[in-house]
Amino acid sequence: MSTPTGRIETVDGIRRLVIERTFDAPIDDVWAAVTEPERMARWIGTWSGDPATKRVAFRMLFEDGDSSEDVEIRACDPPRRLAVTTHADGQSWQLELELSETDGVTTLVFTQPAVGAAEAENVGPGWEYYLDRLVRAETGGDPADVDFERDYYPAMQEHYRAQVTG
Repeated sequence: MSTPTGRIETVDGIRRLVIERTFDAPIDDVWAAVTEPERMARWIGTWSGDPATKRVAFRMLFEDGDSSEDVEIRACDPPRRLAVTTHADGQSWQLELELSETDGVTTLVFTQPAVGAAEAENVGPGWEYYLDRLVRAETGGDPADVDFERDYYPAMQEHYRAQVTG
């Protein structure tokens, strides 16, 4: 089992999921891995459209069924910050990425604000899974080796449940 690294923080009365990953790579390379459709396709999905319109269509590649989403780009400050809102199946999720580099090591901080208590135990393991797939893709491994059902869900649920009930 993978060890959960994410945490639930409460800021101004609002819960948010926070997960960090580090990369022995320059910030521009990590930015490309999380924004270029071809690079993203290795670990999560791909997008199409014109980002200049502040909207793109995103398609998850590793989910069951059709997982097409409309994505609103709220902020984009390459190569440091990306904030989006996804819209699918009547739900909206705010997602944010912050990147920083020190001595050739880039830290990615993923945040999902407004995570409800009931959602935390599900979205926490899901984002741990996808971010580990990103790490695997960017370190030369095979993202397919990252096993959601064996290592993430339900294995990580208690970690997140305890943070919102404890």
